[in-house]
Amino acid sequence: MYRVDFDAIAWHSPMAGVRHKIYQVESRILRLVEYSRDMLPHWCDKGHIGHIVEGRLTIELKTGSEHFGPGDALFIPAGSEHAHRAVPITPLVTALFVEDESVRSESA
Repeated sequence: MYRVDFDAIAWHSPMAGVRHKIYQVESRILRLVEYSRDMLPHWCDKGHIGHIVEGRLTIELKTGSEHFGPGDALFIPAGSEHAHRAVPITPLVTALFVEDESVRSESA
């Protein structure tokens, strides 16, 4: 068993209202992300696979929205037809994402 010690990894802020810690082995990435209500609204068309650890947020899509809370998992396919934006409901939201280096960007 291998433990990821997120406490030993420094926070980085790719944009206002978002900070993350990245653990990477080869092309596989675990990204612990913290969103606050200060996050600038932005649309994203990247795919995401993740789990909400703490807090509540709404994922807005062009076709509607869905609410997520602690324990909820999410899968958002990549592509403009799945464009989305996260809107924190609680002051802070913590999520854990599983990513691949080929699709990772510095955006939230």
